[in-house]
Amino acid sequence: QVQLVESGGGLVQAGGSLRLSCAASGRIFRVNDMSWYRQAPGSQRELVASITTAGNTNYLDSVKGRFTISRDNAKNTVYLQMNSLKPEDTAVYYCNAKIISLITFSVLTSWGQGTQVMVSS
Repeated sequence: QVQLVESGGGLVQAGGSLRLSCAASGRIFRVNDMSWYRQAPGSQRELVASITTAGNTNYLDSVKGRFTISRDNAKNTVYLQMNSLKPEDTAVYYCNAKIISLITFSVLTSWGQGTQVMVSS
């Protein structure tokens, strides 16, 4: 019914920047909270940043001051601007959204397919 499509990952040198995007599409009544998670090899998936429909944000301590999450509600899209990247930021980044279905009006938790971010030292 709904899907999340991510873009913007890649390879960057330490200190560089990347911007991730994630667009929700399908039979959507409303998109509620949107988040970015990441998972490095051998590690558990962790919450990087989240944003409510009102624009309230929350960040993982290690990315505060370097990453900025934002959203465009008209486009059902969430962004993650990543600056001053470090090798330890290397991971697959996943978009997550709480979506109210236009068909059932139930809340669906949707995940993107993941996008690789690799930071070289």
